[in-house]
Amino acid sequence: MKKSFYITTTLPYVNARPHIGMALEVVQADALARYRRLQGDEVLFNFGTDENGQKILDAAKKEGKDPQKYTDEYSATFQKLKGALNLSYDLFVRTTDPHHKLAAQEFWRRCVKAGDIYKKNYKIKYCVGCELEKTDSELVEGKCALHPKLEIEFIDEENYFFRLSKYQGALLELYKKEDFLIPRFRLNEMIAFIEREGLEDFSISRLKSKMPWGVEVPGDPEQVMYVWFDALVNYISTLGWPEDEEKFKKFWPGLQLAGKDQVRQQAVMWQAMLLSAGLPTTKQIFIHGFINSGGQKMSKSLGNVIDPIEIVKEYGTDALRYFLLREIHPFEDSDFTMERFKEAYNANLANGIGNLVSRVMTMAVDNDIKADEKDISKFASAKYLEQEQFLSEFQLDKAMDAIWKRITATDVLIQTDQAFRSIKTNRVDASLCIHTYLKNLIEIAIKLRPFLPSTAKEIERLITENQKPVAPLFLRKQ
Repeated sequence: MKKSFYITTTLPYVNARPHIGMALEVVQADALARYRRLQGDEVLFNFGTDENGQKILDAAKKEGKDPQKYTDEYSATFQKLKGALNLSYDLFVRTTDPHHKLAAQEFWRRCVKAGDIYKKNYKIKYCVGCELEKTDSELVEGKCALHPKLEIEFIDEENYFFRLSKYQGALLELYKKEDFLIPRFRLNEMIAFIEREGLEDFSISRLKSKMPWGVEVPGDPEQVMYVWFDALVNYISTLGWPEDEEKFKKFWPGLQLAGKDQVRQQAVMWQAMLLSAGLPTTKQIFIHGFINSGGQKMSKSLGNVIDPIEIVKEYGTDALRYFLLREIHPFEDSDFTMERFKEAYNANLANGIGNLVSRVMTMAVDNDIKADEKDISKFASAKYLEQEQFLSEFQLDKAMDAIWKRITATDVLIQTDQAFRSIKTNRVDASLCIHTYLKNLIEIAIKLRPFLPSTAKEIERLITENQKPVAPLFLRKQ
């Protein structure tokens, strides 16, 4: 019987073009979704764009555009990632979609019914970059640590609040589940903060007269929802909630992916909101680190932002997928420079898997040796036991390492056997060796499917049709 599996990324803001950090998250999610499909599960994979809030309104004004037209244009750039990164997502949600707005309003009503939304006057310090309130302890020299070039804003108005404080005990109980958030040390940081500072209620609306770009609060046309309250509901609105109860129950709760700056929003705010609305909390959250460039955080002002589309144009989709999944640590911050990327590309793709496929298929085709049918049949009935533990723990780099160990071992075997030389004098033994290489190549292709799907497909085609590559799988770069 098929298992239902739902996986979702966070939604990137559409105030800038896609960057390499967003590519990391969505490629990680894609690899996990592909793996679960290969396991026979029924998978729903969600991606999309966050299009409401002050940050979007400001960006649209800066370009002199209507906010809806602005979000339409930028959302389209993120949808292009599907082809550029070979993504297999099933759902693409936009927070300006009419259905999402209705779902967010229904979610609001349920929290009201639970007694968890109230109105009051308040004053806060606010970072537009994070779209979050900031306490003095979170500021560095009066600036947000994540957005030091933005001025902290001061908000003084009457808004609606969510009773986050009510759910402190329930959240700490939820956090006792060892696998609720991976890696665990990220959650431990949040637990320490909650136990030290406690949870305070947070504002969930803005005056429409000051910030008109958002979802209108039910029953109060003078207020719009705070962007985080509305955006988080996307995880269930995309499943047809609240109308499609069957689909919702089939796939929720699911797995969420997010960056390390999202622990508070995903593990605290969203879970409390779900509890308030009487809905199941998230099954599991996978938190990844940041990608830096040359040891520095990427920023437009430094000119070190890396465009994933440009890399794909020069090196190909699977080259970028390889680097993000193997060379970037799944939990810690990692460095990305074009020098490091090119070095890994030449060593492990051009000279690694690319060279191995060329050598093996050339030996096989030139000597009229074909893979055994029983080995080729594995393409249709592959098992992934070797990678199961790594992927269940989100150690995508180690799952890839296991594949490259097999690639290296096969290269060593070819050099040791010297079958390409002995085939003329001892065809029987040399043929057995080449059959072994083909068998190894079949296993490598199968294991590559979730990570480098196009490369895996091409290797499978070459083996099944008994052909040598017309061109290198990965052309070495000078």
